[in-house]
Amino acid sequence: MILFRRFRVLILTVFLVACSVHIVIDLLPRLERRNSSTSSRSPQTPACSCPRGPGEEAPGWAAWPNKHTLRLLQDFSNEPGSNLTSHSREKASTAEAPSRVDNQHQNHHQQQDQRARPGLEGHERRGGHETAFSRRPTPKGSRLHALFEHPLYKRPLPTLTEEDTLFNVNTDIRFDPKAAENQEWSEKDGDYAPTGDLSSDSYPNWLRFHIGINRYELYSRHNPVIDAMLKDLVTQRITSVAMKSGGTQLKLIMTFQNYGQALFKPMKQTREQETPPDFFYFSDFERHNAEIAAYHLDRILDFRRVPPVAGRLVNMTKEIRDVTRDKKLWKTFFISPANNICFYGECSYYCSTEHALCGKPDQIEGSLAAFLPDLALAKRKTWRNPWRRSYHKRKKAEWEVDPDYCEEVKQSPPYDSGTRLLDIMDMTIFDFLMGNMDRHHYETFEKFGNETFIIHLDNGRGFGKHSHDEVSILAPLSQCCRVKKSTHLRLQLLAKEEYTLSALMEESLQRDSLAPILIHPHLEAMDRRLRLVLQVLADCIEKEGYSSVVEDDLDYTCNNISKSH
Repeated sequence: MILFRRFRVLILTVFLVACSVHIVIDLLPRLERRNSSTSSRSPQTPACSCPRGPGEEAPGWAAWPNKHTLRLLQDFSNEPGSNLTSHSREKASTAEAPSRVDNQHQNHHQQQDQRARPGLEGHERRGGHETAFSRRPTPKGSRLHALFEHPLYKRPLPTLTEEDTLFNVNTDIRFDPKAAENQEWSEKDGDYAPTGDLSSDSYPNWLRFHIGINRYELYSRHNPVIDAMLKDLVTQRITSVAMKSGGTQLKLIMTFQNYGQALFKPMKQTREQETPPDFFYFSDFERHNAEIAAYHLDRILDFRRVPPVAGRLVNMTKEIRDVTRDKKLWKTFFISPANNICFYGECSYYCSTEHALCGKPDQIEGSLAAFLPDLALAKRKTWRNPWRRSYHKRKKAEWEVDPDYCEEVKQSPPYDSGTRLLDIMDMTIFDFLMGNMDRHHYETFEKFGNETFIIHLDNGRGFGKHSHDEVSILAPLSQCCRVKKSTHLRLQLLAKEEYTLSALMEESLQRDSLAPILIHPHLEAMDRRLRLVLQVLADCIEKEGYSSVVEDDLDYTCNNISKSH
């Protein structure tokens, strides 16, 4: 009987000890956060953004237990303090990096880590990112400036009517702060008050971009709003993050302090990695630098059909994890064996611990593509690309086996009239220069019917192989033998030595905050592919005649252009 009583006392003692241990574990993160909050006021604080003080808790992150946070982020780390050591070493090494702009990729990452250092609040103070756009203004003697001064790049648009503009500027457009997650509108950060009578000039840049969309272009050639919006994509404070539904790979929707939104594609591969030769195009990674380069290429070709895209170095802790209200995304964060912050999200293909996205230690590159107007305000129509691939490992599409396939397309709406077929040719050339085989659909604004441009969305699978030219992408061009005169003249211009597509791209891409965006083999590949496009068109002209191949879309006499060309 005495032994039984002693056994009960022993059990009770063990239970009390276990409860005490659990209480200590619950209190530990709070004590650590208080210590980190106190030490953060000291200039000697290590630049680590993982621990946060109570006052720094984001609304979406505070809704879940601190105990859960600690356990979730320490899956691969037995010592909570080990991250502080590794992070401080990472930041100390970046502090010694030179402040000058360098084209070398390694130095670029060190400078970006130093700018985004949490102790300095790099993104919110904007000091580091402001220089990314101002440090390399386009000089008047540059090739890019000379290109945009060419008559081909000064061709005026037809007179726009209300039917030709996506929105009427005179309509009563107002901001609705209740529809945004952040109810406060901070005027001290250069934003705009959501109430009162505002002219269109006082709207934030993303809204001015939307207002400027018309039947012929997403944005005008020399619109200063575009450069300002690119700067916003890099400097605006991120207020909320959510996963984009659908798709094979993870994409995030980021909302900014000025209520603008952008699609974030995180870095999955280094710039030097080529797509393996045995990879199918539909299982390839989407590259953040391809999205950035595609925007610049589209602008140089004067299509202006890709929404503005900018590269940004994002703090995964403060700008994704701490501001997201997406619980599914939040639960996928963990710390890797190398003490780097990682997450993988949810998607149908590359979303697992084996394909996790990891920072260095919590900084990650990504592309931010400006959102188009909401579908409730400006509906878009999705079209199946006639030259869509089969997306099958063994079967081929009809266009791959029928050399007369284009004749069938020409007899089918909307390709039997208007400029849609010629726009497909533009898109074909654009994709071939990038090496993009993944153009299964395209979109147009419903308001403009069939007489409007094609929006070049989702370009992440471009620039995967610089050592291979996928000639099958040019099938629409070789089968139809049709091209706009303006496009043909610009391609010939870009092949001239005084311009050179690769040199123009390199100069344009230097303005991005993540420069260099493309390695030189990719730039050289574009020159090689441009020559192939011109050769295909030359063969078509020789076979069918210039007037049958080249469609005159210029609204004025081209004598002066031809002379200068």
